[in-house]
Amino acid sequence: MNNLYLITGPAGVGKSTISKSLASALEKSVLIEGDDIYHLVVGGYVSPWKDGNHLKFFWKNCQDSVRNSIKAGYDVVFNYIISKKDLARWKRCFKDYKIKFVVLIVDEKTLIERDKQRPVDCQMGERSLILLREVLEENFDEHNILNSSKLNIKQTTQKILQDDRFLI
Repeated sequence: MNNLYLITGPAGVGKSTISKSLASALEKSVLIEGDDIYHLVVGGYVSPWKDGNHLKFFWKNCQDSVRNSIKAGYDVVFNYIISKKDLARWKRCFKDYKIKFVVLIVDEKTLIERDKQRPVDCQMGERSLILLREVLEENFDEHNILNSSKLNIKQTTQKILQDDRFLI
């Protein structure tokens, strides 16, 4: 049976970096970047945090892509900002699969440092701190939270692969 890895956290925390590392560490894997799927819409594009967004269409596309990849025999690593409500939908849709759900967080100082390392057009500045607070306010189960402030990419990837505490 193939595995599904759901990676979430605020902008700048390292979701893309860790997801790429994780997918590379798996024997047969697909990496699905939520941002890439969201940005498929060009005409009529609305930012995900604004009214009139296309999140319903987005989530359907994401879950269909994950389902198709798993059915083709791949482990899937998916990353995006996932709320508790979104997580409940993922659990229902993929209840017959092994799912690891990881909420990446870092301290505020580390988040600002990592955000500054991103390309200028991708930097979120203060918005990344707002998103960190929103993620923390979701009150996710403690066993799904991974503080990577003092971990490097390899250490973070290994924790996700080896630690069953992330299973949901």
